[in-house]
Amino acid sequence: MFYVYILFCSDGSFYTGYTKDLDARIQLHQAGKGARYTKIHKPKGLAYIEEYASRSLAMKREREIKKLSHHQKQVLIDSKIKK
Repeated sequence: MFYVYILFCSDGSFYTGYTKDLDARIQLHQAGKGARYTKIHKPKGLAYIEEYASRSLAMKREREIKKLSHHQKQVLIDSKIKK
């Protein structure tokens, strides 16, 4: 199983990534070692998750989400919360 996730950062921005081990990846981000972006924009928490059976599907979805505007990402996050 692979995961596409969105982190909410301390400055109000979002970081999108994919991983096979979500817990380990979140810990890396929180330690400032997960990505250059989250080293600068400290993550506050996990905002959104999707699961995929393959790495290629997760990578494709990650690219789609990264192309969304901040507002569109917020709508996506909100839609998942309301379900």
